[in-house]
Amino acid sequence: MKNIIIAIVCLFFSASLQAQGLPDTQIKDVNSGKKVAFNETVEKGKVTVISFWATWCVPCKKEIKNISLKLPSWKKEADFNYMTVSIDEARAEGLVRTYALSQGWNFPFYIDANSDLKRSLSFQNVPFIMIIDKNGKVAFTHTGYEEGGETEVFAKVKELAAAK
Repeated sequence: MKNIIIAIVCLFFSASLQAQGLPDTQIKDVNSGKKVAFNETVEKGKVTVISFWATWCVPCKKEIKNISLKLPSWKKEADFNYMTVSIDEARAEGLVRTYALSQGWNFPFYIDANSDLKRSLSFQNVPFIMIIDKNGKVAFTHTGYEEGGETEVFAKVKELAAAK
């Protein structure tokens, strides 16, 4: 019964996210130090995968590592962007930057230091993945990570990237 209730809540949450446009909530580009509106980080006409994570979240780090290892081959199969948003507090910004650089991330990474974006998107836990379609709408969300789960994410990316 508990699983059914959770599934219904997840479906409702996903449907409500899909109905709305992306918020203009400010997040910080960790590389440049500049604030940017979240809805401006998504390139129009292109699918975007966003991994929400935290430095203290082991599954988050594993998911991003697995995705980043597969990105070169995935990008040969589908045209899409990938970025991450840390939900760490502002005082952990240096830790976020250091971790990203130590991992060789060559994709954009941001920080939502006050959890304003997290609140505006109404999600509770990380890892949290969101896929934005070519029209700038939320097409897919997923909370949690199990080894191999990135394959499901990429299947959705290919489907959305191929859509006209």
